[in-house]
Amino acid sequence: MTIRVGILTISDRSARGERADLTGPAVSEEIRRQGWEVVRKAIIPDEKDQISEMLIDWCDEGKLDVILTNGGTGFGPRDVTPEATNAVIDRPAPGLAEAMRTASMKVTTHAMLSRATAGLRGRVLIVNLPGSPKAAVENLGVIAGVLLHAVELLREDPHAEEGHRKVN
Repeated sequence: MTIRVGILTISDRSARGERADLTGPAVSEEIRRQGWEVVRKAIIPDEKDQISEMLIDWCDEGKLDVILTNGGTGFGPRDVTPEATNAVIDRPAPGLAEAMRTASMKVTTHAMLSRATAGLRGRVLIVNLPGSPKAAVENLGVIAGVLLHAVELLREDPHAEEGHRKVN
């Protein structure tokens, strides 16, 4: 099964052309390495309404399974990606963000400053990744192993539960 992915870079400087977006391409490369398909890519500024609108548009058009944002998850005054994400999701998926933070704590204590979130809008999973290329790829690596199953569940694939043991 191919996972259809959108990559949304959130950065004021990259959106203005003042700094090259290195994270979006790094995440794209990892997606391709997994054998999945990058269907959408965009760079937008750290504006809550603009982020929310883009997430809604991408989710509701029905062409994506997963949206990976990068940037805007820290303590900076303009870091509003988690708020924009929470404004549009129907159901939270806290285990993904918890797993990323837990794994990242083994690399840097700064991981505890991440406010990244994850959740579902309809049948699309939205996950906030960090803005640094290295951290974004590392965090994606933490959750990559469960994304296929998550998408199977969201698509209501009849084979999604195969291989699960029933516990009585």
